[in-house]
Amino acid sequence: MNTLALDTKRLRAIAHKLKPVVTVAQKGLSETVHKEIDQALSRHELIKVKIVVGDRDLRKEVAAEICQQSRSELVQSIGNIVVLYRAARQPDPKLSNILRNKNMPGL
Repeated sequence: MNTLALDTKRLRAIAHKLKPVVTVAQKGLSETVHKEIDQALSRHELIKVKIVVGDRDLRKEVAAEICQQSRSELVQSIGNIVVLYRAARQPDPKLSNILRNKNMPGL
């Protein structure tokens, strides 16, 4: 995982308190949903996405497609929630979940 000195443990710890910012429902991955995910990753770098479709195998397929389309990395998948990470070129310290939590205690 190429997370620029950020390991999976740290990303999971930061993501723990986050709420899902995008929900993929039964209609699947539309162009609008892809744009929302892309914009959220550009702003926040680390996001949660709720995938409410079919069974576990279909959720895995949808998560893989999201990662491929958004050029992001899957950090964690628990139930119908996935955590995605994509480093921003110029992260905004006020919006980036990574920068806002860089001094998180215990890590």
